[in-house]
Amino acid sequence: MTQPTDIRRVRGSRPRLLDAFCRQGGAGKGYEDAGFDVTGIDITPQPLYPYRFVQGDAVAFIREHGAEFDFIHASPPCQLDSDCQRLHGNAHPDLIDPTRDALETTGRLWVIENVRGALPKLREPVMLCGAMFGLETYRHRYFEPGGGFRLEQPGHYEHTVPQAKMGRPVPPGSYGQFVGNFSGVDLARRVMNVPWMTREGIRECIPPVYAEHIGHAARRMLAPAWEVAA
Repeated sequence: MTQPTDIRRVRGSRPRLLDAFCRQGGAGKGYEDAGFDVTGIDITPQPLYPYRFVQGDAVAFIREHGAEFDFIHASPPCQLDSDCQRLHGNAHPDLIDPTRDALETTGRLWVIENVRGALPKLREPVMLCGAMFGLETYRHRYFEPGGGFRLEQPGHYEHTVPQAKMGRPVPPGSYGQFVGNFSGVDLARRVMNVPWMTREGIRECIPPVYAEHIGHAARRMLAPAWEVAA
């Protein structure tokens, strides 16, 4: 059960961002950097989440309160489609379609984020890579824009820096993967700019700079309506 969130547009305030399936807040940090007022929703407690937080079912919350926000970022659990979890034979729910169905009821701009394994389920996604933003990790993530939101695909160049093997320490001159039970938590915090996160949070998050990039694109689309409403 979720609790209603009292969020009203006030002159001079920032546009409102719903960070659905927020975990420890990698996306939320990026949207805050892009100028959004951030609220996170997750089914489990997230004591490290840096912004306003609601504990509850994200899909139900989107249906009930999504229209109260200006932009919605949703990161349904990716474990079902991740290489690591498939190797271990773990079972996880598939929430991409239910999330999209809920988002489409809101009348708002939105984006769904997920991993490469989910590509068959995503509609015309845009891929972001750490190297596009000068990060020492590749960490490809895919973003399906919806609700009228448009997101351009940045240029993606050949990976010239070697990547450390999954779960292994990162040798000098290599990029880290930072997935699974990886070593080098402090290095991962620095590389992805998530100094507050634990290993669990890091292996599930997107680097905040990805969300900041998306947030700036959303702000450009929201600007005319925001200026009139404010």
